[in-house]
Amino acid sequence: MATKKHASDGRTPAAEARAEAAAEARAEAAGEAGDQVLELRSQLEVAHSRHLRLAADFENFRKRSRQDQLDTVQYASAALVERLLPVLDDLRLALDHTPAEVDEGWLKGIRLTLQKLEELLAGVGVEPIEAVGQAFDPKFHEAVGSEASDELPEDTVVIELRRGYRMHDRVLRPALVKLARLPD
Repeated sequence: MATKKHASDGRTPAAEARAEAAAEARAEAAGEAGDQVLELRSQLEVAHSRHLRLAADFENFRKRSRQDQLDTVQYASAALVERLLPVLDDLRLALDHTPAEVDEGWLKGIRLTLQKLEELLAGVGVEPIEAVGQAFDPKFHEAVGSEASDELPEDTVVIELRRGYRMHDRVLRPALVKLARLPD
């Protein structure tokens, strides 16, 4: 049986069909490979993006941890200092109300003790909050009353009832104050 050959390339129609099928298979395989390449690129971009987010999150965690450590070191004594403040108040109050017949040597010892305690607190970053004559600031002052005043502007601290303290940039205890108000 004789098969017909194409005049152009000398192939039979069956061979030509097989060649076309093979070409289509190669094109389909190339298309699938291209799709796989696109899919792999997409997965790579997602993985890279996830990696960058995790790296940023880890860096933020490290910074927060470092800041927490610094805060812990800086404010470790804050609880003890807060418990010492009433003792400091009592010493100051005792000196303010010293009877006239007290021995001057004993009084000098109490003053030196108060001075040492204040220096010790200053050494760990504790400082009194300025109040009298200052404009009222709710971050530093706690108003518990008012007094009429012609000399000071309204909402200026007139009297400090209890001294306030801060440690570095934190308020340990606000100052209890009375504010100026306009006379009636």
